[in-house]
Amino acid sequence: MRLKNIIFHVDVNSAFLSWEATYRLHHKGGTLDIRTVPSAVGGDMSMRHGIILAKSIPAKKYRITTGETILEAKRKCPNLLLVPPNYGMYEQCSKAFMEILKEYSDNVEQYSIDEAFVDMSETCHLFGSPVETANQIKDRVYNELGFTVNIGISSNKLLAKMASDFEKPDKVHTLYPEEMEEKMWSLPVSDLFFVGRATTKKLLNLGIMTIGELAKTDPVWLKTVLKKQGEIVWNFANGIDFSPVVSVAPPNKGYGNSTTTPYDVVDEETARKVLLALSETVGSRLRKDHVEIELVSVGIRYSDLSYVSHQKRLKTSTDLTMEIYDAACELFVALWNGDPIRHLGVHTGKVQDCDFSRQLVLFDDTDYEKLSKVDDTIDVIRKRFGNDAVKRAVFVNQPIDHMSGGISREKRSVDYSKIVVD
Repeated sequence: MRLKNIIFHVDVNSAFLSWEATYRLHHKGGTLDIRTVPSAVGGDMSMRHGIILAKSIPAKKYRITTGETILEAKRKCPNLLLVPPNYGMYEQCSKAFMEILKEYSDNVEQYSIDEAFVDMSETCHLFGSPVETANQIKDRVYNELGFTVNIGISSNKLLAKMASDFEKPDKVHTLYPEEMEEKMWSLPVSDLFFVGRATTKKLLNLGIMTIGELAKTDPVWLKTVLKKQGEIVWNFANGIDFSPVVSVAPPNKGYGNSTTTPYDVVDEETARKVLLALSETVGSRLRKDHVEIELVSVGIRYSDLSYVSHQKRLKTSTDLTMEIYDAACELFVALWNGDPIRHLGVHTGKVQDCDFSRQLVLFDDTDYEKLSKVDDTIDVIRKRFGNDAVKRAVFVNQPIDHMSGGISREKRSVDYSKIVVD
């Protein structure tokens, strides 16, 4: 019998760590499978990116969690094996993983670098039952790429995602609406998708401990107490989700980059260099997608981890690096209180397609056409010869990366010749 809707959620088990382990074993001649020992992928403490990005299953026994600092993890497990991230390699693994999924359906929604929703409603019957097909995909990923995945099966995206989070690794689970009471309702409310720490605390204070108790709560009362969030989590607890699998990503609503500085910034000149580097990467992304923005915002995280931000609307939309930079500097000067800075961000909003026109402003003698030609020429050179082919003079012999933000350089690749992999 063919089901009306068949949705798979495919999730790589401990993705970064699994990809790292597979690469070391099959491509670098390593003998130790880091998935079998307490290990983690972590940022560079010297660059102040010292957090846990992924951990092995044995590391979970020490209560090591993703997002905590390396220092905290080391206190829990002094013998924790730490490996540096290699995002360039992870992106290749993700691409290969997605290519396998696309052989089973033309409707694959990449949800993140290591997970995807697959609408199998029209194609599953070509391969077998839903469970048989999921096992076939799971085994192919392992045999061809060397890492394991969990696959959740249901009639909607929410329940498929919940199912993929059941027992790990290398498992296939179903969670159809008629199975919710048995398989999902007994779980703690914190396990429900979209229920974070703050919402969990609120629900526990209301005496709601399990997903089942949440599902049976009066939705009108819940919405009164938790506003819109109450309606959403009640629907999810009851398996209600009408969102489709969308293979084409929607347009970005905003573009932004941020960076943790290698040392505390205590002077405006250095801060301006960081803002210029961030504006470079944001501007190049805008031009690549042929869009412009009307809103610029700047965020500052101080050395005590407090955070402030400020935004302004531009008089006309733009994709020019220097125009974004000028707005960012204006915002920064108005926002900064003089305390040491450890993290800066430049973000944009009000995205629209380029219309190649500009509203004229009286007494503004800026040659915007010249600035546009310069940006376009630099983009072409960097695309052909690499980001470092052209660099502004203020960045020469400076510790600030002239193209900051996003995935930093030290995470893009790893020199394995300097690392013992066995």
